[in-house]
Amino acid sequence: MAASELAKPLGITLAAVVQHLQVLERSGIVRTEKVGRVRTCQLDPTGFTVATEWIDERRALWERRLDRLGAILAED
Repeated sequence: MAASELAKPLGITLAAVVQHLQVLERSGIVRTEKVGRVRTCQLDPTGFTVATEWIDERRALWERRLDRLGAILAED
C-alpha cells in the first residue's frame, strides 16, 4: 500500500506517517520501496518473529520477578 493511502484515515501528515514507517522499517516489521514519488509499504512477517521473541523474553523475566515477589509476600 502506498504511504499516502496509509496516511489518509489517520489524521496526521504524510511526513509523520513516513517517520513512523521508517521506525517500523528499521525494526524489520515493514519493508518500503520508493518508485518515483510513491513509497509503497509491505508487512514483513519475519519482523514480527523478532518482536515476539523480544516480548517473550521480557514476559519471562517479569514472570520470574513477580513469582519471587509473590513468594516473599506469601511468607508474611
